[in-house]
Amino acid sequence: MELEAVTEAVEARRDELTDLARDIWEHPQTAFEETYAADRLIGVLAERGFDVEVGVGDVETGFVARYGEGDPVVGTMGEFDALPGLSQRAGGTREPIEEGGNGHGCGHNLFGVGSLGAVLAVADAIDAGVEGSVVYVGTPAEEAGSGKTYMARAGAFDDVDAVVSWHPGWYNAPTKGSCLAVDSYEVTVRGESSHAAASPEAGRSALDGLQLLNTAVEYMREHVPDPVRLHYVITRGGDAANVVPPEATGEYLVRAPSRDLVEEVSDWFENATAGAALMADVDVEVTQTSGIYGVRPNETLGDAIRSTMAELGSFSVDDPIADELKASLGDVSDQIAELPEEYRDRAAENAYFTEPIDALDAGETGSYSTDSGDVSQLVPLGRMTTATWPAGTPPHSWQAVAASGSTGTEGMLYAAKTIGGTLLRLLTDEELRAEAVAEFEERGGADYESPMPDDADPYELLGVERPDFEPSVDVERTPAGTADDD
Repeated sequence: MELEAVTEAVEARRDELTDLARDIWEHPQTAFEETYAADRLIGVLAERGFDVEVGVGDVETGFVARYGEGDPVVGTMGEFDALPGLSQRAGGTREPIEEGGNGHGCGHNLFGVGSLGAVLAVADAIDAGVEGSVVYVGTPAEEAGSGKTYMARAGAFDDVDAVVSWHPGWYNAPTKGSCLAVDSYEVTVRGESSHAAASPEAGRSALDGLQLLNTAVEYMREHVPDPVRLHYVITRGGDAANVVPPEATGEYLVRAPSRDLVEEVSDWFENATAGAALMADVDVEVTQTSGIYGVRPNETLGDAIRSTMAELGSFSVDDPIADELKASLGDVSDQIAELPEEYRDRAAENAYFTEPIDALDAGETGSYSTDSGDVSQLVPLGRMTTATWPAGTPPHSWQAVAASGSTGTEGMLYAAKTIGGTLLRLLTDEELRAEAVAEFEERGGADYESPMPDDADPYELLGVERPDFEPSVDVERTPAGTADDD
């Protein structure tokens, strides 16, 4: 009866949740500037009776909403940031709403609202007599800025027994794999300008220093373990070919399957910056702009999610936009080949593939990175994806934007039911909670040290002006660098 109650609670709010997801989709804002989405989500939570704290981790749009009293405490997360340059109408052809504008190419408008639907359903169950508390952690800036890192450091997850989260995608399955930890750097090199032909000896080229560093990175690639990935781009190299560049800037990423290996390679990278500066006789400034862990899997929670999906079954999407979007993708046979063979024909024939399946990544380390990794180092984290986009749709595509503003809401509601049902089971099943915690501790426990320096300011590092954000409802503001740990 637990899942039936959650399903009824989500369906009772179907129109409200669908309208909210599309409203946030129509107001896409990027990392740390998501004031519209945060305000809408906070408003719904506060109206329902959640205690909401805003500004958690010194992040203006980061918030923690709590309902119920005492233990156990279960929670979920909501992302709501958009991507730059992905503006797109909700239709089956490429048509930006605003050239160069923002768009929800990763479906975070659905992410935030789907998780909202789950905690509202669990709050109903608590009112009906279920013991414990449910927490919604609003986590901005996943696409750039790693907002969860700052919120985790501030204690936003410290008293939560287990978290169940999700991400939009094109099939319904738990996620049991890990991903790459990462450090990000901005390197600024400063030299001395001069006329490149008349007096080159008077100059010291900042661009030379940066190119020498890039050469060092190329040589590093030969001697790091195969899973390590090093990326770079020159963001500023000079203004005119006949002027020795006095300043040059590059961005660098170091990725690896473990935090320890990332830090080992990062130390080598920082030594390389010093060597490049010596060779070019220039000054170098290295700023770490982000740092996150890989995800620590929790297969116990993955199995609980899969069980919930099996009980829910599949769903249908009946909208001509879905067929148009599927047709616009062209050949997606490589993506569909990821599925077990028995599902491939149905996935290829239908716009949406909505049958629940087992995890496709158990025991694997994906080539992506997410700041959910930091959360997974602090608390057992169950993850999942649902079919919010036509089969084979890649994230960060215009098709993902279009579906996230139209047909994707069915998958969002399915996520709300799955998360809500799994959270409610965690509240009422002491043995399941114990098994999830035991696996978490077996895989390392809460031995977490934030990868970012204590004085790191996410707004300064990302080059974003701190927004003047005051929610339109009366909620508590959290002092900088703290979180509720009642």
